[in-house]
Amino acid sequence: MNKVMMLIIAMMSANSAMAENMAVDEKTANTIRQALPQTSIANINKTPMKGVYELQIGNRLLYSDAQGRFVIRGGEMLDVLEQKNLTRARLEDINRVDWATLPLEKAIVSGDKKAKKKLAIFTDPDCPYCKGLEKTLKELKGVKVYTFLYPLEQLHPRAKAKSEAIWCSKNRHETLQKVMLEGYKAKEATCKTPIADIAALARKLNITGTPGLIAGDGRRMSGAPRTAKELQDWVSGSQ
Repeated sequence: MNKVMMLIIAMMSANSAMAENMAVDEKTANTIRQALPQTSIANINKTPMKGVYELQIGNRLLYSDAQGRFVIRGGEMLDVLEQKNLTRARLEDINRVDWATLPLEKAIVSGDKKAKKKLAIFTDPDCPYCKGLEKTLKELKGVKVYTFLYPLEQLHPRAKAKSEAIWCSKNRHETLQKVMLEGYKAKEATCKTPIADIAALARKLNITGTPGLIAGDGRRMSGAPRTAKELQDWVSGSQ
């Protein structure tokens, strides 16, 4: 037998051994499939990490434990049984804001001013999503709302002047709503405003877009919920 043939046989043997080592016992495979009945799993293989299995779904790969309860997808760990994204939940905890550190005296107060539940919003008067959120806030129940004026001048050149005019008006919340929802042109600002301080706070909190939401327990959200119910449920959270 020549050397080339011997090399081919050796490679085939190695590949066969590797495939055998990657094979999953039938009991484990069945357990994983039963735990994920809605998922069309083509193949289940072992991985170099003990107790972690590779699930081939079309041209995508997921990773699972032997029970199929914990799945890693796109870098995020999911608890299938509890239907919970563990990675997002952990990041939510890490990124919580200490409510006591917020300069509430620099915010416009609205909503139920006697409510225990609280919500802080960083808003830009020219931001379309902020305008949508402002409409949604009218349906929010039992929540005290603090609105920080955070104009993004690079996107909305006139937003800073509008924010200053809102802050210097006699009724800030009423003016805010009229400017955002009715296109009202407020009188030019004639007072000192906290706009620069709010921008510095937003940078410190890594709030780069609007609207930015902070619940009373420090949870954060970027963007606006689609419905009033979603917002109500999110604000309620664990407060």
